Amino acid sequence: MISGRCAACKYLRRRCASDCIFSPYFPANNPQRFACVHKIYGASNVGKLLQQLPEDLRAKAAESMYYEAQCRIKDPVYGCVAIISLLHQQIHILESQLAKSRAELAVLMMPQPEESEIGHETSFNNFLLEQVGSVAHSGQYSIQDSSGFM
Repeated sequence: MISGRCAACKYLRRRCASDCIFSPYFPANNPQRFACVHKIYGASNVGKLLQQLPEDLRAKAAESMYYEAQCRIKDPVYGCVAIISLLHQQIHILESQLAKSRAELAVLMMPQPEESEIGHETSFNNFLLEQVGSVAHSGQYSIQDSSGFM
């Protein structure tokens, strides 16, 4: 027999047996923990769930139920799904920012052209612009589709 009752047995006003399924996961010093879980899931359902699980998973299950129950009490409509959705949004935003930063870094890491190359590119670009301008003024090339419209 346990000295004193666990939070579940106190809440349910019953005697706490030595093999009480609740006592390891709902200690007497934290009665609010069981009250929260009981309000959402019910004592019978929590007990059945804990009994069906292997002993090594029961502590994690009790912690998960407590967290989910807290979220459901705070947000009755969405519960912990609201927090999960918010975290997914934050991940998406951060991944976008990371991709943008990586692209900016890639541009900054590209080798810069030397001044002689810049001058050569500029003169070549000017040459192309002159050629396009002279062709446009001479009317040598005109674009017409089969309907005769320009």
